[in-house]
Amino acid sequence: MIQLNVNGKPVQVDVAPDTPLLWALRDTLQLTGTKYGCGQALCGACIVHMDGAPVPSCSIPVSAAAGRKITTIEAVATNRVGKVVQEAWRKLDVVQCGYCQSGQIMSAVALLSKNRKPSDADIDQAMAGNLCRCATYVRIRAAIHEAAKALA
Repeated sequence: MIQLNVNGKPVQVDVAPDTPLLWALRDTLQLTGTKYGCGQALCGACIVHMDGAPVPSCSIPVSAAAGRKITTIEAVATNRVGKVVQEAWRKLDVVQCGYCQSGQIMSAVALLSKNRKPSDADIDQAMAGNLCRCATYVRIRAAIHEAAKALA
């Protein structure tokens, strides 16, 4: 058994230590908001926060998450930044197919948690690891600016 702290709650998962965190979250804990994309940490669909930093859960072994604070999209709105980002996403109707959006939101929340007035370049850099096949990048950037205004 591996002890984790997921969304503020202690949990145990009975998986091999090298199991990707993504599968422990989705298959064992039924937290299916985090998506499988490429499986190689290239697309950002699987981004979760580990101790507040965005990480690709498809390439992190669950053993590396033991003793760390993991936050998934299911709990991101429990803090003000996450709530404001999700409100901005809805207000600007960012989502098209939606598959990548949980990872996009997790990266945006990580950015705005550290930088409340990001420039376009800051946003581009922070979101560079998140791909969107629907190409909603303009709306994503606008939603991040909208959230930044609300947080000011």
